[in-house]
Amino acid sequence: MSDPNLDAAAPAVFAANRYMVLGTADADGRPWTTPVWYAREGYEELYWVSSPQTRHSRNIAARPQISIVVFDSQVPVGSAAAVYMQATAQELTGAELDRGMAVFAREDAAQGLPLWTLADVTAPAKHRLYRATVTERWVLGPGDERVPIQPPS
Repeated sequence: MSDPNLDAAAPAVFAANRYMVLGTADADGRPWTTPVWYAREGYEELYWVSSPQTRHSRNIAARPQISIVVFDSQVPVGSAAAVYMQATAQELTGAELDRGMAVFAREDAAQGLPLWTLADVTAPAKHRLYRATVTERWVLGPGDERVPIQPPS
């Protein structure tokens, strides 16, 4: 059973941070991490735009199981809050692409950014839209221990 106080930490971490760090591995298991700007749908789906030629995108094509962390690197030592996640990632196509673009556009608008369009993430454009579907999540608890949390309702 999760701790309601720790469960409540995740929304604050997501609200305060615009980048997540993706942890991927290639077909041989060689790890790679990279920060990406993201949009989210609730606490279960995270979206980002990348070129399919980047190392993390190639890794996802070979091995879709990923890890993610969202945290604030600007806080003093000892006061950081983070959400750690395991997820399955994929490049979106078809109806999933349309749905994902709606989420991405909503976040673009909320932050006053130029809106990405379907033309920006389909061939022959350089970028594609990706989604991570979160399967497990943790926060840092007392004693520097990762504590499983439930997604907020």
